[in-house]
Amino acid sequence: MKLRGLLLSLLSLFLLESHAQKMDGLDKSPMDMAYYPDNFAHDRKFAPKLIGDMPAIIRVTYSRPAKKERAIFGKLVPYNEVWRTGANEATEIKFYRDVTIQGNPIKAGTYSLFTIPGEKEWTLIFNNDLDVWGAYTYNQDQDVLRVNVPVKRSEKVIEDFSIKFKKVKDNETLMMMGWDSTLIEALISF
Repeated sequence: MKLRGLLLSLLSLFLLESHAQKMDGLDKSPMDMAYYPDNFAHDRKFAPKLIGDMPAIIRVTYSRPAKKERAIFGKLVPYNEVWRTGANEATEIKFYRDVTIQGNPIKAGTYSLFTIPGEKEWTLIFNNDLDVWGAYTYNQDQDVLRVNVPVKRSEKVIEDFSIKFKKVKDNETLMMMGWDSTLIEALISF
C-alpha cells in the first residue's frame, strides 16, 4: 500500500514537472531590439550606457514576423495603409536625445513607429500613443512627425522583418528596415 502511494506520488510529480516545461502561447514573431550604437548588446536592459565615449542614442523595440513563403508588401501588408511596422504590439522607438530624421527635428522621447508602405515610397510615422496592439487604434491626431523615404530592393530575400542601424558619420546613422525584397533607409542625425 505504501509502495503504491509512493509510486502515485512520484508519477504525479513527474506529470506536473513535464507539464510545467511546456511554454504554451509563445509569440510566433519574437520580440527584438535594435540600438544605435550597437556595441553593448550583452547589457541592453540597462541602456542608455556609455559605449566608449558615445552614449546610446536610439532604441527600437519590435516584433519580427517571418516571410514563410508568403507575398508580403501589397498582399499580407497592404500598400497605402497604416502598418504597425512588425508584428504584435506596435513598434516603439526611443530617442535618448533630440535628433533629426530625414532633416526633420524630433524631441527626445519614446514614440510608436507606424509606417505606410507604398510601392515606391514609405511614410514613417512617429506617434505619441504607446503600448498599443497593432495599428487598430492608430490615431493620426497623435502624430508627432511624418517623413517619406524611398523604397529600395534588397539583393537577397530577407526572411524575417528586421530593423538595423548603419553608421554614416560620427553624427549620422541610417535606420534600415527590411523584409522580403523591400528595404528602406531613413537618415537620422544627432
